[in-house]
Amino acid sequence: MKIEARNELEIFKDLEELCISPGYAHIIAYFCHRDNAIHYSNKISVEDMSQQFSAERLIRKEISTLIGLMYKKEIILSIPEPDIFQEYIDRTESLLEEIHNAMKMSIVDVITESNLSNGFNPLKDGSALREAIFYSDESAYDFQYLELSIRKYSKDNDWFIRNKGYSIEQAGNVIFAISKLQNNKINDVFNELINKDINEWSMLPAFIFNVDDILSVSDIDIDIIQSVIESFIPPAGMKNKDFSTVDDFNLTNAYPILPLKDSSYLLFQYYSLAEALYETPFFWLNNDISYRNIAGKHRGNFTEEFSAERLKLVFGDNRVFTNIDIFKSKKEKVGEVDVLVVFANRAIILQAKSKKLTIPARKGNNNFLQKDFQKAIQESYDQAFSCAKLLGDSNYKLCDSESNELKISRSFKEIYLFCVISDHYPSLSFQSRQFLKYTKTDKIMSPFVIDVFTLDVITEMLQTPLYFLSYINRRTEYADRICAAHELTILSYHLKYNLWMDDEYNIMLNDDISVYLDAAMLNRHKDIQELVIPNSILTKYKNTAIGKIIQEIESLEQPRTIDLGFMLLLLDENTMKEISINIG
Repeated sequence: MKIEARNELEIFKDLEELCISPGYAHIIAYFCHRDNAIHYSNKISVEDMSQQFSAERLIRKEISTLIGLMYKKEIILSIPEPDIFQEYIDRTESLLEEIHNAMKMSIVDVITESNLSNGFNPLKDGSALREAIFYSDESAYDFQYLELSIRKYSKDNDWFIRNKGYSIEQAGNVIFAISKLQNNKINDVFNELINKDINEWSMLPAFIFNVDDILSVSDIDIDIIQSVIESFIPPAGMKNKDFSTVDDFNLTNAYPILPLKDSSYLLFQYYSLAEALYETPFFWLNNDISYRNIAGKHRGNFTEEFSAERLKLVFGDNRVFTNIDIFKSKKEKVGEVDVLVVFANRAIILQAKSKKLTIPARKGNNNFLQKDFQKAIQESYDQAFSCAKLLGDSNYKLCDSESNELKISRSFKEIYLFCVISDHYPSLSFQSRQFLKYTKTDKIMSPFVIDVFTLDVITEMLQTPLYFLSYINRRTEYADRICAAHELTILSYHLKYNLWMDDEYNIMLNDDISVYLDAAMLNRHKDIQELVIPNSILTKYKNTAIGKIIQEIESLEQPRTIDLGFMLLLLDENTMKEISINIG
């Protein structure tokens, strides 16, 4: 007998009933340790990171769903009996898988013969995008959220001190101390399990802390600690009652520190707290009507200023220009460029936006999906393309914010268009492939749509003009032929294997290729100076004759030198070795 697939809301209700069971916090702690913790010795290796790409692993959004459902009722911390404990684990995994399958089936349901015959594209439908949005990779590393939060709100510091009792930097220090504390506690609690009775096995104590615990790993004032913690506790009386589907607003994402009865606190996912520091203050500032416009201006400036700073790391201060206006005549302004990079006969036009994906769009509402994308990406691209068409025309004047004319060569071989957003925009790469309308010319390349976190990583890994431009050249050239869930997956592939494609092929990259980049970036956070990926394009040719030529020309601002560098960086490993031997 065929068993009918259950409705997603019905499955979600069963999951809610499970999550409010007494002692369920211990189950969440189990998943957090199993699926989020990375055990390593001196530095994080690719092997250490591999478990993060296991098919059995719950993603952080799934764990956040469990936390949000648990918080709908009072948290009871009694430990379930071992057999009940295992039953809860198995039941949780089964229900989450059933929810995912129900989402997939909703995509299948809209693929009808009638729809397809009318030119219907199922990948543009809200059902498909809803699944892609919820199960999309995270935009940022947790340390990026922490570091960029301080930058993002630095100009709002007076507001924080006046209204919250701490500066944004002090908030970052407290949250970093919590991270340090939790790392220590996870190791200690895990090692202590061997001496405990099986009925007491639980990782939950690793995720519980109090103010004194934070004082033990920092020298931060106790009042500051208390004020920061209270800022990220769910408002009194709110119990997530409106959290009824996986993509509803989940209070415990915005306020991830949960209060317990004995003046202690529960934080399951440090990542959520780092993300909340980056995201939640926006709503505090926006709710202050007298300050809203000032905060909005600061937010827009942050995206432009941070992007310019990262590009200066690659190209130098004298090749990166900000707030460039394009004039047809003295009084007629026809374009604005947020950030302009000019290197020899290549240019980058970067347009920055600070737009979020709304809750209705996350839930698969087609109208909101289109509207959000229009405001966040399409308008940014249209502005960049319009400016690119004028950039090479000397009849139009380029002026900075002080009305000084920009004296640069206007003969460009390639112009790259960067659309950069400041916030996590779920499934950005996938949505860009489906929705973005763009034009490619012989000079204006396909658009490069990313967030500030991705720009941060690319400029961290590719810090010379040649390596940076060579990657952007290929990435935009292959725009319609390479598919990955996240932009960093493509970067990781490039760093490890050198991105190159025959004209006749398209490729799809699995998420696990990101492991090389993830390991390198996490080592950066741990202050280990081994940022490069071993046996990658940054290391394998270093001591060859070709590698030495590349090293000599990688920052030279000469059009023909760039072309030569592009050609050399396209060579495969065997060809590079053969040429190096012959000219060595």
